[in-house]
Amino acid sequence: MGCASAARILAGSLLLCGGCMTVGPDYKPPPMPAPLSWNAGLNAGLTSRPMDPERLSRWWTVLDDPVLSDLMERARTGNKDLRQAEARLREARAQRGIARADRFPTVSANASAGRTRSSKQAGVGSTTDLFSSGFDASWELDLFGGKQRTLEAAEATWQASQQDLNDVLVSLFAELALTYVDFRSYQARLSITEASLAAQNETCEISRWRCEAGLTTQLDVDQALLGLEQTQAELPLLRTGLEQNRNTLAVLIGQPPGSLKDLLAVLIGQPPGSLKDLLAGVRAIPVTPAEIAVGLPADLLRRRPDVRRAERRLAAQTAQIGVAEAARYPDFSLTGSIGLESLDIANLYKAGARTAQAAAKGVWTLFDAGRIRQNIAVQTALQEQALGAYDETVLTALKEVENALVAYANEQTRRRSLANAVEAGQRAFDMARSQYASGLVDFLTVLDTQRSLLSVQESLASSNADVTSNLIRLYKSLGGGWATAVPDAMHVNTTHSGEKP
Repeated sequence: MGCASAARILAGSLLLCGGCMTVGPDYKPPPMPAPLSWNAGLNAGLTSRPMDPERLSRWWTVLDDPVLSDLMERARTGNKDLRQAEARLREARAQRGIARADRFPTVSANASAGRTRSSKQAGVGSTTDLFSSGFDASWELDLFGGKQRTLEAAEATWQASQQDLNDVLVSLFAELALTYVDFRSYQARLSITEASLAAQNETCEISRWRCEAGLTTQLDVDQALLGLEQTQAELPLLRTGLEQNRNTLAVLIGQPPGSLKDLLAVLIGQPPGSLKDLLAGVRAIPVTPAEIAVGLPADLLRRRPDVRRAERRLAAQTAQIGVAEAARYPDFSLTGSIGLESLDIANLYKAGARTAQAAAKGVWTLFDAGRIRQNIAVQTALQEQALGAYDETVLTALKEVENALVAYANEQTRRRSLANAVEAGQRAFDMARSQYASGLVDFLTVLDTQRSLLSVQESLASSNADVTSNLIRLYKSLGGGWATAVPDAMHVNTTHSGEKP
């Protein structure tokens, strides 16, 4: 068969492939009803205005804390979980490239030189040389769309890996910000405890003076010491929490624990190594902005990486059904080669040395005891699982936002009450200590007001941190923290409750 005949066979196969059918279901994004508004209602500075994508991607800037912003940038380049997610994305991209390459022919070049000597007892005892070179080609035709479905699955898997990377960013920035707020909260509580210790020392001195003057008994002194030591015992716990949060911050930005001391020393304007303890760099807990746009539920479903990832995984699994379906149909492949062959290397490149070969092959599984049918059933069941996972992810996303909205609004109400309580407690303690020094009240009154004041001060510090932490959780639940570019292939079909998709 000549080269022209091989070319005609190849051209005819291409025409045949033009009418290929693609088996299996075509993917359609599942509709998911989205409420018209948030059930929790919007107050405490929350509005339903559309979210600014750029601001949402860098939501921590609204807290106006340069140390936090610097830590975020360091985490973006140094976090180890993020590097793993980036590697998984590169792996998925390469797998997509393999699936795309499988749709094209494979061409290889070959060359050989050999010498054969026959036996004198069985033949003439001659020596023969053989030289050859050429090209081989093979192509498995995708007549029923199995390879096309494989490419669709690889494409959707790659897009799911993109969303997995985005989800890692969302979780990383939220975890880092929450740890940072906890760190500042421990600093605030430590300052409150140390200030309370100073006040208790003064009270203890007053009780000693009154005891030495015979105005009271040793009981008041011992009670003052009891309260003093109880407060003193809180310091190691607070310092432990402070150190643990500092170590967590270091790991989140990809640094060994302990290195954050020098980093924060630089951030507060001191040379590296001069900061022996982070207490020297005390900063206030970041304050939340007056107004926050949260958008509508439909905006959330289009934004959250985990929802988008679940939808892409559903698309990938739908394509796998087509891959399994294609196994029920025949496989066709083409092979061919062109080359040169000669007994003498000097004649290898002459016209008479040309060779050509072409062949077509078809394989059809006639009996496999139901293996293909069962594989289709397996892939269909996996698709149903992926659909269930998508539905659950959407509901979880809506729940997390609703919970964050409620927590953020109610914690602000709680904080206002605690702030009022601190003011009243401070007045009560000052009055009780003054009256005790004058002998107008007993020492138990001083102790009660002092303990109440310390308790409510710590509660207020914790509430300040909780308000900011709840805002961070709200931004996380809204899918904030990743770039705003949205690939055209991504689909999240949202419909409002009561409307037809």
